[in-house]
Amino acid sequence: MTGPQVSEGLIGLPRNYLRPCLLLLVAEGTSHGYDLLDGVRALGLGKVDPGGLYRCLRAMDEDGLVRSSWEPSSRGPARRSYTLTEDGLDWLHAMSGSLAEVHRILSVFQQRCVGLGDQRSRHP
Repeated sequence: MTGPQVSEGLIGLPRNYLRPCLLLLVAEGTSHGYDLLDGVRALGLGKVDPGGLYRCLRAMDEDGLVRSSWEPSSRGPARRSYTLTEDGLDWLHAMSGSLAEVHRILSVFQQRCVGLGDQRSRHP
């Protein structure tokens, strides 16, 4: 018997969960790649590949969900900065609603499983 599929390093997360996490962080004001990497790790995505994170940001920029620009830095090279677009905010709200519904469904399932107690001790 095989176990559950693992996505983004955690069991049960949607396949493209990185995208809403990045949109949320950008909406909150985090705007640079390394800060975003730390932010997604704080949201529970501990095994995010930096290259994958930047590919996702580039795809979101091409899709019009974020806008990027180069910002000069007083300490080192210029850094790419990301801002959320109106389309990105709409997408974030839609994904948030979808995730809330998944949470509701899974909560019902979990409550029913907990309500079963330990059936094995009752059924030899």
